[in-house]
Amino acid sequence: MRVGIGHDTHRLEAGRKLILGGITVEYSRGLAGHSDADIVLHAVTDALLGAAGLGDIGDAFPDTDPANKDVDSALFLNSAMSKIGDLGWRPVNLDVIIFAQEPKLGPVKGRIRENLARLLGLDAALVNVKAKTGEKVGHIGRSEAMSCQAVVLLERK
Repeated sequence: MRVGIGHDTHRLEAGRKLILGGITVEYSRGLAGHSDADIVLHAVTDALLGAAGLGDIGDAFPDTDPANKDVDSALFLNSAMSKIGDLGWRPVNLDVIIFAQEPKLGPVKGRIRENLARLLGLDAALVNVKAKTGEKVGHIGRSEAMSCQAVVLLERK
């Protein structure tokens, strides 16, 4: 068995869709980034790659590559799943924390969980999604950015 940790942070800006875990969330701003800036899928991809000893998302999908411009981050996750599968690994469970002062994520956590479970080929009971505010402290608390942390457990097929 192997454990991987992933993390991602992006600034919030007007004129972008807010996409978390592959789900579009109604909000006046979205996350700035080279791809769709989905911090959840980026953190999960990072965790998968890390657990398998395959580096990180920046190695696999650099933001300097024009092919990654505005791309759906599910493609990154699907590629990571293929890579870990080729090495004989599969996910066992996933735990995610989304750090966001706003919008309130309670109403969409279930949809994010279901989508992550689908993307990882897991039962939704094996995926957990938590949301925490910044308590008005720091860049998260001032609603300048959002972050995500993910932990994944892999086992040999």
